Amino acid sequence: MSGEAPVIDVTGLTKIFGKKTVVDHIDMRVARGEIYGFLGPNGSGKTTFIRMLCGLLRPDDGYGTCLGFDVREEPERIKPHVGYMSQKFSLYEDMTVRENLDFIARMYGVAGREAAIGRTIERMNLGRFRDQLAGTLSGGWKQRLALSACMIHEPRLLLLDEPTAGVDPMARRDFWDEVHKLAGEGITALISTHYMDEAERCHRLAYIAYGHLLATGSVAEIVAAEGLATYEVSGPELYGLIDRLRGLPGVEQVVAFGLTLHVSGRDGAALEASLKPFMAPPHTFRRIPSNLEEVFISLMRKAVA
Repeated sequence: MSGEAPVIDVTGLTKIFGKKTVVDHIDMRVARGEIYGFLGPNGSGKTTFIRMLCGLLRPDDGYGTCLGFDVREEPERIKPHVGYMSQKFSLYEDMTVRENLDFIARMYGVAGREAAIGRTIERMNLGRFRDQLAGTLSGGWKQRLALSACMIHEPRLLLLDEPTAGVDPMARRDFWDEVHKLAGEGITALISTHYMDEAERCHRLAYIAYGHLLATGSVAEIVAAEGLATYEVSGPELYGLIDRLRGLPGVEQVVAFGLTLHVSGRDGAALEASLKPFMAPPHTFRRIPSNLEEVFISLMRKAVA
């Protein structure tokens, strides 16, 4: 809502373990009801950043607020208002669905606990699994139970760390439908993911690599800012063409996409000049918009360099 203070508003947030700076002076602002995607390779600092936001880790530098509370000085006031979901299923597998939700509700001191459990089970369509051991659920239903546990205390902010890893596409879609419903109710979500199709369902994105924030904005803004030129190549024996194109001036990526190749680079003029000798039958070259995956690979290569 316009004029409201950001749910997350941090500047220069930093975490150091030993001699390694895992999160290096990251700024972030996230509005109420926003779905904010947090992307980056393994070991990039995403989980560490999320844990600082919810009060599980104290920043070594930087300042700011989460839900209006100081992230350095008031972590205990943040925790009751946050739902945190880790990549690994962390509930008790030898307890039933209801018993797990009851345990979490007791931990948060939820008033009207039985009614809250009932509402959560109904909302997440867990009724037929109410008395089933959590460990016997499929990956998708474990994920749904984990999200239920995040929501039972009615948090204002969800911090979801790789929440859809290892689940099937239908379960992923159902999960995202639920997240968008929650956003419509004013609940904010910061979600780390490796899936580009999921990233495109976020309102805004941030890309982090080696502890540094490399890009932030909507999908369209990030793609436009990178200025990546991409050509689609079709024709016979494309795999033989890959090695001939890689390493040419202006060619940064050559990736197979189904029955075509995508050839990309930031220097559009150099890329076109290198491809021109190949632009003849039996191959067809067509300039296309760059996609999010190509942009993130480009950002990653810049970060390595």
